[in-house]
Amino acid sequence: MTEQQLYSKLNSGRLSKARINALVGQLEQHPELTLTLLNQVFEEDKIDEFNASWVLDHLLRKRLVYLLPYFEEFTLGLAEMKSESCIRPMAHICQMVTEAYFEKKDKIFIENISSNQLERIMTACFDWLIGQHKIAAKVFSMTSLYYLGMQFHWIHPELKLVLEETIAKGTSGYKNRAAKTLDKLVAMGY
Repeated sequence: MTEQQLYSKLNSGRLSKARINALVGQLEQHPELTLTLLNQVFEEDKIDEFNASWVLDHLLRKRLVYLLPYFEEFTLGLAEMKSESCIRPMAHICQMVTEAYFEKKDKIFIENISSNQLERIMTACFDWLIGQHKIAAKVFSMTSLYYLGMQFHWIHPELKLVLEETIAKGTSGYKNRAAKTLDKLVAMGY
């Protein structure tokens, strides 16, 4: 697959789940196109399109390591995100990365991700958690922040305060994840 073929497929109307899966299968054979796909996410975010972000999320569910060579670009772009349809998959990618780094302690992630990059994820996730965003982005963000708090210890007390203040007003999905996260924080002594 070439860059032009990728652009053509991403711009051929809304992608069905089957078309996303087919495209992901092709992209698994072309990891060099991950940066092209990531750049397309940032372009689509400006015009409220989301094919690229959905494809990137599904690709990284299978091959999260494909993001590592472009992790600087990924983290630098997070603060600029505006479209809810793009923020949701990017928040999910942040959760997958923080799980790989902190929960699974995957050596390749630990060796290739800097503290500055983790701080950028933290900033974006706090913005998404406390801002006027949809529930999925908030849920993925609180999980990422929980993991990030294992390195940046000041996060856990702040996260606890935010969750205590917002849990009563949240949807059932938000309340469920917030309660589980609060239980973990209390078990850690916060």
